Amino acid sequence: MQLKIDSDKFDEYQKALMRELIEQIRFKLAAGGVTGNNLHDLTLEVAFSVASTLDDTAKIEVEGTPVRPYITFREDEQLLHNDENSYMHEHVSSLIEKVFSNE
Repeated sequence: MQLKIDSDKFDEYQKALMRELIEQIRFKLAAGGVTGNNLHDLTLEVAFSVASTLDDTAKIEVEGTPVRPYITFREDEQLLHNDENSYMHEHVSSLIEKVFSNE
């Protein structure tokens, strides 16, 4: 597979991935009985934490070796990337508001 740099598509795809994660987090929290402002706030906190970890802002190590996630998206036989780490955490707040406004 070949790597292809396309910052615009990458941003579109990472937003779609983050929105799906937010929707799944909200669904599971609601199924667990979380409601109202607590549902909104906990969804935001969990989504931001997950996004930050995937964006390589957490210091993850295995036996002293850094583990550094690098997000790509498969498009046919190419891997689409941004030539840097993802930045999904920057989209969490606006996506949360979109998800919760569509209830």
